[in-house]
Amino acid sequence: MPGGRLTHQDRRHIGAGLAEGLKYTEIARSLGRPTSTISREVTRNGGPDAYRVDHAHLATERRARRRRQIPRREPAAPADAYGRDPDAVRDFAEQLAALMVRTGVPRMAARVLARLITDDSGSLTAADLVRRLRVSAASVSKAVGYLEGLEVIGRVRDPGHRRERYVIDDDVWLSAWMASAQKHAMWAETAQRGVDVLDAATPAGSRLAQMSQFFATLSDDMSGGTETVDDALTVLAALRHAGASLTEHQLAAALGWPRDRVTGALLLTGPDRLTPEQLKALGRPAS
Repeated sequence: MPGGRLTHQDRRHIGAGLAEGLKYTEIARSLGRPTSTISREVTRNGGPDAYRVDHAHLATERRARRRRQIPRREPAAPADAYGRDPDAVRDFAEQLAALMVRTGVPRMAARVLARLITDDSGSLTAADLVRRLRVSAASVSKAVGYLEGLEVIGRVRDPGHRRERYVIDDDVWLSAWMASAQKHAMWAETAQRGVDVLDAATPAGSRLAQMSQFFATLSDDMSGGTETVDDALTVLAALRHAGASLTEHQLAAALGWPRDRVTGALLLTGPDRLTPEQLKALGRPAS
């Protein structure tokens, strides 16, 4: 076809024309092609004295295959405000999501949560998530609903806008830990009611007794008592609200607690939950 790629028949016509001593313009005119097309074809494949039809056709096909096989590389994304490689951050977020999936979290919910965790602001809009994850708005909405049910993310409205942001709180893991401990306690209590109904001396009653003991032990091991976890959350909230470093004595006075209760709550928080200034004021070594 004139204007398209040269066919094997076209190349035979070129070869015959060269053998007859025709000029490029004459060969081009007979094929209905630009003279430059004939000139490039002949020059690329050995010149007028060494042009071989079959060799030229096969060489052109090989070049076309190589062009199709070479992947196009997208330009590297510029470093972010902290000098980090955005591609590396994105890859880590996907690795984190994959770990969550292996622990039973639905894939899309895991990807949404991982992006929130690895974003410095800890908050993203639905449009942000759709763009970054390259998924539909419906998929994001379903994942967000699941995560809200677990109480690991929340919603806030952008000031001056109708759109909402999904946020992850800095205390989410402590809250999730407490919620998990409370759920284990509920399992233990329900199993114990089953023991009272079925009688511990029966096989089913004995099985429920073991179940109750297991979940009660698990709940106690996780929290050291739910009250202690509540205390830890209260202390963290007090430190954040104060906006300044407080000593244990000042915390105890502000909360109206005994000193040892504040100490126990701080032990549960761990040093990674506190700023260097707070650790210094509390007389605790930095992590």
